[in-house]
Amino acid sequence: MGQPQTATHDSAFLRACRREPVPHTPVWFMRQAGRSLPEYRKVREGTAMLESCMHPELVTEITLQPVRRHGVDAAIYFSDIVVPLKAIGIDLDIKPGIGPVVEKPIRTRADLARLRALEPADVTYVTEAIGMLVGELGATPLIGFAGAPFTLASYLVEGGPSRNHEHTKALMYGDPQLWADLLDRLADITAAFLKVQIEAGASAVQLFDSWVGALSPADYRRAVMPASAKVFDAVAGYGVPRIHFGVGTGELLGLMGEAGADVVGVDWRVPLDEAARRVGPGKALQGNIDPAVLFAPRAAVETKAREVLDAAAGLEGHIFNLGHGVLPTTDPQALTRLVEYVHEQTAR
Repeated sequence: MGQPQTATHDSAFLRACRREPVPHTPVWFMRQAGRSLPEYRKVREGTAMLESCMHPELVTEITLQPVRRHGVDAAIYFSDIVVPLKAIGIDLDIKPGIGPVVEKPIRTRADLARLRALEPADVTYVTEAIGMLVGELGATPLIGFAGAPFTLASYLVEGGPSRNHEHTKALMYGDPQLWADLLDRLADITAAFLKVQIEAGASAVQLFDSWVGALSPADYRRAVMPASAKVFDAVAGYGVPRIHFGVGTGELLGLMGEAGADVVGVDWRVPLDEAARRVGPGKALQGNIDPAVLFAPRAAVETKAREVLDAAAGLEGHIFNLGHGVLPTTDPQALTRLVEYVHEQTAR
C-alpha cells in the first residue's frame, strides 16, 4: 500500500519529516494561502468558503499561491476541516466572522445515524484537485489534511465554535459510551478523507486538533487518544509522514506523539527543546514562532526566528512553521522574508 517514490521524496520537507539530514531547515506556514494574500482575496471574491473548497481549479490556484510567492518547501492543500462532514450530508456552513455552524448539533445516540461513512465518490473534487496540484508542484511536496476527531466532534456537538466546550465536555463526561462511538465514527470519516488525499498524490498528511488543548492529559488519554490513534493507524501503510498539531497542547505533547504521528506540531508556548523532551525520541517536531511576531519590525522577527532555530538545533528533524495559522492582516512580505531568513541561516 506504500506510495511509489516520486520527485518529492528527497525534498527538504520530507527528509525532515523522516529525521534525515536536510540541505536547509524546511519552512511552510499553516493557513499559508490564508487570508493574508491579496491574490487569495481576489480569486475568492464572491465565492463562499465551502463552495471554494469544491472547485478543483480554484483549489489548485489557492494552494499554489504561497508556494509561488514565498518559496516555501511544501504546499498545504486548500480545504477546511468540515469539508468531509459537508460531503456526507451534515447541514453546516462556514459563516464569515464566526466559523463553521452546524444547523442541528449532534448530542444524542439517534443523531449518530447522520454520520454515515465517507466514500471517495463524495469528494471527487478533492481527487481531481490533488491530481492537478501534483502536476503543477513538481518536486514540491503537497500536504493533505483533515480535522481530528475531537475538534470535529466539538463543532458538531456545540453547533459551532466554542470558548468553553461545555456541551462537548458534558457529553464526554456524561455519556462516555456515546462519546466514544461518536469519536470512533469521526475517526473512520477522517481516515477515509486522508486516504483519498494520499491516493490522489499527497506526500504527507496533517491532522489538525485545533481545540484539543481544552483537555487535561488524563481526559485526552482516555477519551480522545484512541480515536486519533485509529486515524494514524489507518493511513500508516501508505508510508507518508503523519503530522499531528493542536493549539495549547503543551501538556499533551507526549501523548500526541504516542497517538502515532511521525511529526508533532508545537505551538509557540513551549520552546522546541523542551517540547522534544516532552515528546521523547523518534519524532520530528514542527514549529513554532508566534504568528503575532510577524507584525514586529524585521529585526525582531529575525531575533525570534533565531531563538526557534537555536532551540531546534539538537533535534533529529525540524520543520519551521508558525505556532498556529497565519493571521489575516499579516504583511505577506514578512512571510517571504522569514522563509528567506530560515533558508539562509540553516543552509548546510
